[in-house]
Amino acid sequence: MTEARAAAIDVQGLSKSFGGKRVVDDFSLRVLEGEIFGFLGPNGSGKTTTIRMLCGLLTPDGGQGTCLGHDILSEAAAIKRQVGYMTQRFSLYEDLSVRENLDFVARVYQVPGRRQAVERALEQLGLGARGRQRAGELSGGWKQRLALAACILHAPRLLLLDEPTAGVDPQARREFWEQIHALAAGGMTVLVSTHYMDEAERCHRIAYLAWGRLLTQGTVEEVIRGSRLVTWTVTGERTGGLAEALRREPGVLLVAAFGNALHVSGTDGALLERSTARYRADPALRWRQDEPSLEDVFILNMQHAAEQPA
Repeated sequence: MTEARAAAIDVQGLSKSFGGKRVVDDFSLRVLEGEIFGFLGPNGSGKTTTIRMLCGLLTPDGGQGTCLGHDILSEAAAIKRQVGYMTQRFSLYEDLSVRENLDFVARVYQVPGRRQAVERALEQLGLGARGRQRAGELSGGWKQRLALAACILHAPRLLLLDEPTAGVDPQARREFWEQIHALAAGGMTVLVSTHYMDEAERCHRIAYLAWGRLLTQGTVEEVIRGSRLVTWTVTGERTGGLAEALRREPGVLLVAAFGNALHVSGTDGALLERSTARYRADPALRWRQDEPSLEDVFILNMQHAAEQPA
């Protein structure tokens, strides 16, 4: 992505409270046209609220900005007409066929050339052979395709995906992301909230939110580098009780199990090396210094979020 592209979203200082609790606090972000932007964070971190404010679906209490060239405060209706919104819960009619569902959505949006638009969506998402099948008979992956087809029927410029692949098998998730990248290549901007690290890595840029605040943003490489984490991977036959012992050592901020290995991380490399020296001397354990992963950064941020007062 290059800054030569126009900004699809450009907001500053957004805030939102519910029942006296600040859910989003002083949030600023710039998203480029055709960019896939991922939002990560623990439950209750403000991801969904933020996404909905960015595109005019929810009015912020404070702040300002634009989405698709329209003011998010005064021109929300114009923004909504250019947005497709897909949630993790399938919300179409299960007793209608795939084609009937799409035709109904096209009528609601008053899509010009409705029948042709439905046929294009069926073809684009590989649903043509299932047009007569009832939606309730589809597997999770095919329901997901149908939901995406319904979201793009009216040719939106901005697509919102709120945990879109929850409960979907890995093959269907992979195919779904291929479709998302094809849409972005065609100029559509995509905002997606997800807990899956492999999905976050498919985004052009990501942001991590906690306690309603933006903690970090950038490409995956920039976010990992900005965490300043130093990570060691430990394997061997006696890692079972090692994790708890390591967590008590100075400079050890994260000990996470990955299969038969442990990732041991901290931000002070010298202190981490001193604190683990006696464990690294154990011949039954194999230690190697690795690049930290996005999942290491995510887990560490989750731990920090859990330590904060509600």
